[in-house]
Amino acid sequence: MRRRAAALACVLALLAPVCAFAQPAAGQWTFSVMPYVWLPSVDGSVRYGPPSSGGASPNVDITADTWLGAIDFAFMLSAEARRGRWLIATDFITLDVSSDSSTVRSVDFNPGSGTVNVFNTALDTGSQTRLKGEVWTLVGGYAAVQDPRISVDVIGGLRYFRLEATTDWQLSATVSGPAGAQTFAGSGSITKSEQLWDLIVGVRGRFKPGEGNWFVPYHLDAGAGDSKLTWQGVLGLGHAFKWGEIIFAYRYLSYEQDQGLIEELNFGGFGLGLNFRF
Repeated sequence: MRRRAAALACVLALLAPVCAFAQPAAGQWTFSVMPYVWLPSVDGSVRYGPPSSGGASPNVDITADTWLGAIDFAFMLSAEARRGRWLIATDFITLDVSSDSSTVRSVDFNPGSGTVNVFNTALDTGSQTRLKGEVWTLVGGYAAVQDPRISVDVIGGLRYFRLEATTDWQLSATVSGPAGAQTFAGSGSITKSEQLWDLIVGVRGRFKPGEGNWFVPYHLDAGAGDSKLTWQGVLGLGHAFKWGEIIFAYRYLSYEQDQGLIEELNFGGFGLGLNFRF
């Protein structure tokens, strides 16, 4: 909670995946497409329950890790259309990553009257988790401030997140449930998927620290729906050219759920994009 509150308070320390553009002429459409590379670390917890009556399922911690060597496939693209003060923007990410930094935190047994957590983290001898999914964001916005030195866009829209998590667990012993009536095997594999739709609102823009072509984009959005809370932001540094911009930025994306596959899942890391304007 403290980390979440601090992050939400630091609006100027965050920026959006789709960056603000130079001001177009009145009534003229401008467009932008930005392919980019983002290499996040991932940490959080997933839960594969609730188990069926008489069954058991693991709760798994995914510790912070650098996923550069673990990325099996990735595609990332942002785009924007703007006319006058109005804009529409979208961002799409697809990732397929694997990690050895996973631990079975607990095992859920459901004897029929409720869920019982049996903690046996010391038994984990080498679990692996694979995450596959897509994040799609679509927002509309209005430029509340348009100035050569600073811009502020107010945005609102939706974010879709599809996640498929697979954990192959390896424990040093079989885990016994309440009164020994149920057991959880020392090794096995489980897969679960989730689709989340959330409404989001936020602010974004850019400011120029001087008279040159360098600029600092910023953005913060947050929302809820199928998630208890989702928020994201990026802080970066860009340089403008005649054809567009080069942007280097840090991006953070977070999800929380009261129930469902994701207990908490955070993606954070640096990225580099080429923003082509026309």
